[in-house]
This record gives sequence, C-alpha cells and structure tokens, in this order.
Amino acid sequence: MDEAAVYPAHWEADVVLSDGATAHLRPIVPADAERLVEFYARVSDRSKYYRFFAPYPTLTGRDVERFTNVDHRDRVALILLIGDAMIAVGRYERLDDTDAEVSFLVEDEHQGRGVGSVLLEHLAQAARERGVRRFVADILPANHKMIDVFADAGYTVDNSYEDGVVHVEFEIAPTGSSLEVMAAREHRAEARSIERLLTPRSVAVVGASRWREKIGQTLVRNLVLGGFTGPVYAVNREATAITGLPAYKSVRDVPGEIDLALVAVPADAVAEVVLDCAAKGVRGLVVVSSGFAETGEPVGRSRQAELVRLARAHGMRIVGPNCLGIVNTDPVFSLNASLATTLPPAGRVGFFAQSGALGSAILADGAARGLGVSTFVSAGNRADVSGNDLLQYWRDDPATEVVLLYLESLGNPRKFSRLSRAVAEVKPVVAVKSGRSTQGVPLGHTVRPIEAPADALDAMFRQSGVVLVDTIPEMFDVAQVLAFQPLPTGRTVAVMGNSGALCLLAADAAVSAGLDVYGDPVGFGAGATADDYRKALRTFVDEPAVSSILVVYAPAVDGPGGEDVAAALAEVTAAGKPVVTTFQGQRGVRGPAGVPSYPSPEEAARALGHATAYAEWRRRSHGKVPRLEGCDAAGARKLARGALSAVGTDPQTGADLPPARLRELLAAYGVDLLPMVDAPTLDAALGALDVLGGEVVLKATSPRLRHRPDLAAVWRNIDTADEMRDAWATMAQTLADPVEAGFVVQPMAPGGVPVSIRAWEDPLFGPVVSFGLSGVASELLGDRSYRIPPLTDRDAAEMVREVKAAALLMGYHGGIMADLGAVEDLVHRMSRLVDEVPEVGSVELDPVLAGESGLTVVNGSARVAAPAGRQDWYTRRLP
Repeated sequence: MDEAAVYPAHWEADVVLSDGATAHLRPIVPADAERLVEFYARVSDRSKYYRFFAPYPTLTGRDVERFTNVDHRDRVALILLIGDAMIAVGRYERLDDTDAEVSFLVEDEHQGRGVGSVLLEHLAQAARERGVRRFVADILPANHKMIDVFADAGYTVDNSYEDGVVHVEFEIAPTGSSLEVMAAREHRAEARSIERLLTPRSVAVVGASRWREKIGQTLVRNLVLGGFTGPVYAVNREATAITGLPAYKSVRDVPGEIDLALVAVPADAVAEVVLDCAAKGVRGLVVVSSGFAETGEPVGRSRQAELVRLARAHGMRIVGPNCLGIVNTDPVFSLNASLATTLPPAGRVGFFAQSGALGSAILADGAARGLGVSTFVSAGNRADVSGNDLLQYWRDDPATEVVLLYLESLGNPRKFSRLSRAVAEVKPVVAVKSGRSTQGVPLGHTVRPIEAPADALDAMFRQSGVVLVDTIPEMFDVAQVLAFQPLPTGRTVAVMGNSGALCLLAADAAVSAGLDVYGDPVGFGAGATADDYRKALRTFVDEPAVSSILVVYAPAVDGPGGEDVAAALAEVTAAGKPVVTTFQGQRGVRGPAGVPSYPSPEEAARALGHATAYAEWRRRSHGKVPRLEGCDAAGARKLARGALSAVGTDPQTGADLPPARLRELLAAYGVDLLPMVDAPTLDAALGALDVLGGEVVLKATSPRLRHRPDLAAVWRNIDTADEMRDAWATMAQTLADPVEAGFVVQPMAPGGVPVSIRAWEDPLFGPVVSFGLSGVASELLGDRSYRIPPLTDRDAAEMVREVKAAALLMGYHGGIMADLGAVEDLVHRMSRLVDEVPEVGSVELDPVLAGESGLTVVNGSARVAAPAGRQDWYTRRLP
C-alpha cells in the first residue's frame, strides 16, 4: 500500500485554542460522514456562502463521500473536535507537484477562537511532508476573518483581486516570521489555559467527605478556611451536607456554573467525573486522586492516558493526577485548592513542583522563611499541565517576579529551553532538577528517556539563563536574594561584620562562589555598635566599585541588640545595592526591608553568587542566530531520506553513511571533507599515492586505534613509493591486519590544533551539539561543552571557549592562535544540520585541525535513522 494512503496517526494532536480551552485535531476518515453532516447543519448560511461562493444549504451524499474519503497525500483534510462534535475542517487539494489549494470551514459559534490558525499550521506541516511547497486560495472580499488568517500567519503572502475574488498565494516553508507568530500564539493560548485554572470564580470538590481525615474533607476545609472568594460546591453521592455546605450527588446537579473541579474520588471513578464536568461546562480539573501511572502498572497508565484524552477532548486542562493541588494568594481569589495546610504568605514568587509528596514540606519551608508566593502548582504525575505551561503564564504575570521550579522530569526540554530563556530575560528562574546524575524519571511521568549526558542537561539550563541549584533549600536561599534585593550590577562584593574569623570565612566563600572581594574584609570586633554597621554600610553604598555587600553579625554576650543592627541593614538596603547577611545564624528574610539571612557565610555567599551570575547573564547580549551561506537544507534532507530508504535494516536502527554520501551531506552545509582513499592493500595504497599526488599520510581509522597514544596509527609526509612501502610494512606489523585497522590514504593537511565536533538527535532533547579538543585526554576527563540548537553566535563562542583545554587554541605555551571564527562557523553548520535534517541521527567530525587561518576536516562519520518525532516542531500541540 502507498505509505501516504495509510492513516497518518502522527498528524493527530491535542491543541490549545486562543481562549485557553483544548480541542482534538486529526485527519478525517470515512466514519466521520454523520459527524460532518451534523457539523454542516450547524454552520450558518453566511459561512457556507463564504466557503462555496454560492448558497449551499446541505451536503449531498456525493459531497459527504468525497469530503470524508481522502488519500492523505494529494487530498488531505483535518478536523477539529470538542468531545465527539466536529467544530471545524481544513483541507487542501493538490493542484500540481508543488501547489495545493487550501480551504477552511469553522462553525460560527467557535469562530474567533484561533481555530483557523491552528488548522493552517497543521495543514502546512502535513503538506510539507507530502512535498507541497505553496498554498493558494480564493476568498470572497467580505470574508475578512479568513483573509486575516492568511495575512497574520507570518508567511509572505501575495494577494491579487480579479473577478470579485481575492486570490492568495504563499510559500509554506517555515520562516523566522511564521515561527515567531506561532510561538506568540502558543504563548498567549497556553498562558490563558493556566489563567483559567488559577483564577476560578467557583470551585466544586468532587469526592468531598464528611470525615476529617479524608482528602475530600481537607480540600473543602482549605478552600473555605482559606477564604476563597467564590462559591464552593461539595459533591458527594451519599451526603446532603459537608462542613456546612449543601452537597450534591453529581456535578451536573450543582445549580451554578463551575469553573474548577477538584477531583478526589477513587481512580476508577475519575473518568465518569470528567464526563460529568464536561457536560457541566467546567473549565479545568485538579485531580488529587492516586492510582494512575505512578503505580507502575498497565492499568494505572491506561487510566492516566484515558483521563488526559477525555479532558482535552472536552476542552479542559488537568493538574495532576496524584498531585497536591494549586494555590493563588491574590486576595481577589484567595484560592487554596490544595492539600497543604501551611501556606507561605502572599508574595512575589511563583512556584511549580512536580512532587506531591514533597509539596507540603516545600511550602512549609517557604512559609518558615517568610518567602511569600503568588501562585503555586503541584503537578503530580504531570499528565497534562507542566512546568512549560507555568512558564508561559508567569512570563507576563505582574504578581510574579521570581519563578521557582522543582523538576523531576522534562517532557520537552527543547521547548523548556526556549520558554525559560524568554522568561529569564525579564524575571529570574531558579530550578532544582532531581535525577540529574542518573537521568532517572519517577513512575507516572510518561516521558522519553534522555540519552544525552548530564553535562548537556546542565548546559541547557545555563544557555537558557536558568539558575540551576542542587537542593530545595538552596533554591529558597537564592530566591530570598532575587525576590527581596536588587540585582547586583557587578561581581565585586564588600565583606564586613563583627567577627574577624567569620569575615575571613565569608571572603573565602565569596571567592568560591565566583565573586571578587573588595579590599580586605572590614571587621569591627565583638563590641561593634549599630552606628559602626551603618557607617561602614554607607561607605560601601557610596563606593562605585562595590556591587553587593555581605554582612556578618554574630551577637556578643555584652554587645548591642540585634534589633538596632537590623534597622541599620534596612536603611542601607533601601539605597539600591543588594545586601545578604548571616544575621544571628538565622535563615529567612529579616525585617520589613527583606534582608536575606543565612545560618552561615558560605550559604550567604553561594546565594549571592547565583544572583550575580544571573544578573550578568541578563545584562549581556545573548547574540543572534547567524545567517550561514552555502547551506542547502532541502538537498541534505533529500540525500538523508534517500540513504534511509536504501537501508536494508530497520529504519529506526538506521545505518552509517558511506564516505561518498558523507562527503555529499557535509558539502550541502558548506563543509569540505579531506579526500580519503581506502587502502586495504599495499597496491591500493600506492595507487592512492599516485591519485592524490604530493605528500600524503597513511593512517588507521579503526575506532579502537585512533586514540591510542602508545601506537603509531598515522604515518606522515609520504611522497614516494618507497616511503609508502616502508610505512605500510611498519604499520601493518605494529597495528593489525590493514583491513581490520581500516588503512586509508589522505593528503597531508595543514597543521593545527585537533578539535572534535559532534551533533546528534536525542530521543527527548531533540538535536544536541558538543565541542571539545580531540584526543584521549579530553575523552577521559569529559572535557566537552554542550548546547541545544538553534545556536546564537554568543552560544557558539562560549562553547568553544569554556572547555578546560581551550587555552590550547589560544597560543598556550607558544602554540598557534587557532582561527576561532572558523571553528565557531563549523559548530554552527553541524548544529544547523541536525536541527534542520532530523533524519541525520548523528554526525561527528574528528579530528578537525584548527589552523591559524581556516581549518581542515580530516575525518568524519554520520548516521541516518528514521526521525523519532520532535515535540516542538513547526506546529502547536500538547505532548
């Protein structure tokens, strides 16, 4: 059967509309005939006229058969459903090899919800897969909404007007503008979907209980005693009243509207509750019930998948299951829709935690420190709502100035990298990622495995401007600075206090945290007064070279009271320079001025160091993705797909590209590979010498020999037949069988520092690129840098310079000054190759000789494999 005629299940997607509600998108099938007829009957005559340019009140049987029977290649149709009802259809019909005519029909009730834009994105992606390059459409001039869909999509649209019809044509290849438009729409829609959850006007607790020890009772009590400003409805099949509230047997029986439902019923009853909520028009769900994928059992995973499917199909998003709940301290709502009994005060911090088990302890720790929160979400199994969604919401939330993330897994690191960078550019993001060393994933988190090393994950956080810390207490330590102090303007910190020993410890800790200490620490002695502190603080505030101040205060038996010193700290903090302190060994925020206090100088310096590094990241330019000449992405994709189709083994496993194909692939991205001739015999080696001419090298390419410093695997400066015979005989005797060793002959390359560039497709990350110096020492020490494409010019420059051996590229001990610009350019090209051609599973250039002017790619390899399917690729979709 023609592959295109097979139902393309990968086109199915759950999507978020512009109002924050969800819908399901999929290809049309013949079984949709009745659904299509019912949909068409609900569409207004005006919309039908716009679609067909004539009155068309009903569809004929022939119409229905034609519209529902498509080949998913030349005739493609995608429908959008809420529940079982179709609300829109978009289709294209191929006109020739490159062009297709596109059209849409959206039910009037759902127009204005971004339906047409979503359909256009997914139709364009499907068309690109089928080789279509351009969409055309004829639109009536009065159909302003459809004209706007095309005009606002970010493509370059050509319009013409003839015979009373607007004719539209545009290339559907993704452009920077179209991707920006898609990202902006995604941001608004996903932020709105979280806003609907966190700002309900009414809440129902399904599974509300009369027993105090039950979670249903706790949810009702926390809502009521927490002062929720809207009505709270208790739902219990058997009770008539709970905690003074009337109880209803079903959500459907509640007399008023319900924005948010908290679900605390047994796992096997949750699906029925979801359907009741859908019928009632509930906008969002928080499922605290357990018994889903966290059990590790197939039945639990199946329940979780069905929960997500049902909720999204009916327009609802889910927090959970197996979660602690959500909190919004805004007095307009005062929402404690959680199982947490101790909450921090209202404040500036937005907090996302995947762990329900740790959620209560985390909130209690924040409360003890006086660190106020704006909103809190515990995602539990994170079946739907994730940290990415919260980043979309907090980016523009005026009540949130600092974002804290406790992450146990990453469902879409590529998207996380993009979103967290956008947030970090306007407000700090502090994250704890558990399982970084083991790349472990808790039960219940249905994500792909990470094959990239832990260093790549850490690099992704740094690249995005996220402050990555090791523990939850350290996360709160950093948050105390970022939430209550101005950002440092530099790395220089002044150290002062009433204990010389502690001041010296503080200075050492500051240096360890990457800070520069201003002068000598100022020690007052145990008898220092509040005025002594005040005078020294003002001196440092007035000193332009000082960017922040670390204050040590240890109470003496006969010294001044701590209240006077605290008042002095508060006065100076208002002057605009960040201050941290070890005030009496206390942890938390000291006084109304919000001076962060820590039990030890080391903790204070570490928190200040993180804040300073973030401030530096935010101040500096992050660069731009450069324009590269000589890159033929279409040609590279064609070559890779051709090589993949020729693979006799499983396409998922893939195959290594032969040298000729590898040379073509690299050439498509402007990279020249040094010629290489196989030399399995002496005669072949002598023939290669004649063909290549000049000086050549004979070398072994077997991976097991390439990095053996104790073996001479390369013989250089061969320019005569006798020298080739001598080299051949010696290497064949020293190494191994020439065929096994992979003997080849190459022209002599100009000298240079050997470097290594790798890029590959990770099952979860998507494309990853790494850089290091070539050789066994770098491999042994793990001296490599990593980034997630797309790379800016700043990313590539930092990548090349941050490896520990980078000095060897910069004239170390009289060595050459390598052409770093050429190295960065090559990093960009390999990054772009794996980013734009997902069929390239991996590519490695090793060694590359970086000379004083230019470079030479001596050896390389590449592997093609069937793309795993990226989750963040040209269309908006929920994972």
